[in-house]
Amino acid sequence: MHNDGKVVPLHKAATDQANHSPLARLPVILLQVRDKAAQQLRHGLQELFDNADDTLFEMADRARNDVEQNIFFEAMRDLRLKRKNIERGFLEQFFEAFVGLTQYDPTHSTLPRTLMFEDSAPRTDDMERSVAIETMVGRVLKRDGFALDQLTARLNALLGNPLDEQHNPLGPAMLCEYFLQAGRNLGVEIKVKLILLKLFERYVLADTEQLYAEANQLLLATGVLPDLKPAPARRALDRAVASVYSEESEDPSPADEGVQEVFVALQELLLHVRGSVAPTLEPSATAQPITTRDLLRLLSHLQQYVPALAAQDDFDLRNQLEQLLTRVSVKSGKSRIVGGADEDVINLIAMVFDCILEDRNVPDSLKALIARLQIPMLKVAVLDKSFFSRSSHPARRLLNEIADAAMGWGDCDGEARDSLYLRIEQVVQRLLSDFVDDPAIFSELLADFLAFTSDERRRSELLEQRLRDAEEGRAKTELARRRVEQALNQALLGKVLPPSVVTFVQDAWSKVLLLTRLKHGDQSAEWQADVQTMEQLIWSVQRHDDAESSLRLLALVPGLLKSLRDGLSSSAFDPFATSEFFSELEALHVCVLERSGETDQAASPVMVEVSQQIVLPAGDNPLALAAVNLPDDDAGLRQVEQLRLGSWVAFQEDDEHTLRCKLAAIIEATGKYVFVDRTGMKVLERSRVSLAHEIRRGVVRRLDDTLLFDRALESVLGNLRRLNRGK
Repeated sequence: MHNDGKVVPLHKAATDQANHSPLARLPVILLQVRDKAAQQLRHGLQELFDNADDTLFEMADRARNDVEQNIFFEAMRDLRLKRKNIERGFLEQFFEAFVGLTQYDPTHSTLPRTLMFEDSAPRTDDMERSVAIETMVGRVLKRDGFALDQLTARLNALLGNPLDEQHNPLGPAMLCEYFLQAGRNLGVEIKVKLILLKLFERYVLADTEQLYAEANQLLLATGVLPDLKPAPARRALDRAVASVYSEESEDPSPADEGVQEVFVALQELLLHVRGSVAPTLEPSATAQPITTRDLLRLLSHLQQYVPALAAQDDFDLRNQLEQLLTRVSVKSGKSRIVGGADEDVINLIAMVFDCILEDRNVPDSLKALIARLQIPMLKVAVLDKSFFSRSSHPARRLLNEIADAAMGWGDCDGEARDSLYLRIEQVVQRLLSDFVDDPAIFSELLADFLAFTSDERRRSELLEQRLRDAEEGRAKTELARRRVEQALNQALLGKVLPPSVVTFVQDAWSKVLLLTRLKHGDQSAEWQADVQTMEQLIWSVQRHDDAESSLRLLALVPGLLKSLRDGLSSSAFDPFATSEFFSELEALHVCVLERSGETDQAASPVMVEVSQQIVLPAGDNPLALAAVNLPDDDAGLRQVEQLRLGSWVAFQEDDEHTLRCKLAAIIEATGKYVFVDRTGMKVLERSRVSLAHEIRRGVVRRLDDTLLFDRALESVLGNLRRLNRGK
């Protein structure tokens, strides 16, 4: 796969095709389904590649010999080099599949190709890959087939085409196909490819329940087949079992220990931190663990006394629970303690929230709100242990969606608190007030919050698209202006001409050339004709001393005047100024004809030599590109190249203020990076080099927009593993 080093907006292919392709005929709601799904798939792919290094490194560490070890090290290197192209290729295939919905013909359809990473693989490799894919697809269909059937039915109703499940752009077969095609140029061996497929299932296909639920919800909200019976929710135990047995037990990576054994593996990791939640009494032989039900009662009691935001820093969950246990123990006369499994949950949740509240990527104004969710999240984790092993758990998703929506938050204080802040406050307060022991409240709040953020996201995406279009237009105009300057300087420099002609070419004909360059390009016949008209005009007002030139001028003038009039008319040039110039031009031509062959220069018009470069006025938003170049291997430039559309960054404006903004457009023509706030409004722009300089100085840092809870949980598990190894 050729890596040209360019970063192309993910929506560009769809935007370009929309001008002259079936994409323009897709319903708006289907574009919303596509974009929402693309966001989740992008996150899944990022997780895949973020974890691939650890997995391959562990495989290399377990290798039986140097040759096998080198295979995994080479695979790590190849993945790092081609990661960006694979992610981009996957999403381009995904977008193309939606374009194909308007052209879908069931009579000519074939099943998605099961080609893997290169066509020259031995047949035995093909068979292994085919079996792996069929197994992956089968698991998704068994787990989420009902929801996929409903989505396919709704797409059929929306498009009026008999689309089958195999060609649903969100179906598992098609998702696998995008991945295979995007990575077809990876030069890795079959064992590595099978590992990558396993990672694809783990980080992308594992969340198809969420993918299909959100797509169905969006279509349902617009009235597409509203009478379909909703997909039945899977029981917590079924989900936990599915999450365990959907993974193969061989070669587990460190990042997947909690998934492999669900809660048992977590308990093993937490063994050395037990005893942190205990009553402050002397050890007693009659100590009794309280039941989970009693623990929930204690937590519900504490939940009613969660302090206000201002006092949140003084609230320590484990300390408060210890005090409650002490009072219960004193009252009962027996030392009451928390059972081992429940204490493990308490410790794990406390550590996860400690990690979240120390995360630099989380806005400070959000941390105070998140801290108040600690008890509700603890209660749901006590009730349902799959909370830790299933990333699509409604409670986890609610927390992740809140963090994702607030990624671009600045400081929200007093009157500055906007609708999003108020909505999150409502979610937090509702959980503190109403959540007792029915986790269904999380699904309800998640659905409401997604509906709210979906509206906000549509508005911001519309603004971002308009911004991209405007910036692309400005870039095209800037390039066209530079090309016109080049043509003018090539024609004028060194020539001795009447000042009025120089002014006309610079002020009037430059506009004609600019419009032609924008409309037809500088390789077109129209551009060549307009440049030729300019050159003929310049030649026609110069002194010529031979009769042949006079004859040529007489023959040239009628066509020249017509070309000039047509060009000025197309650019809506001032008719009065046009008439005035043609009067001057007529006098100049008469003078040239009268002077042909004569040596008397007394009647010659005033002439000037064009010796300075012509510079046309810049547009309303010119980009001052940094003049200082940096080497290609510069660390700052490498970080700039890693930025993707949608990446969040923080600009340190001064010691107290940080501006959070999202990369909305990369204008290749001018090397401009355009950033917006979370509402989609443009806040700043930078050149590639100036951005690299700011990164090197620490003024700019990239924000980690991966799933917040998942990121914190993985960090805690890593710390626990290191602690256990130290023991």
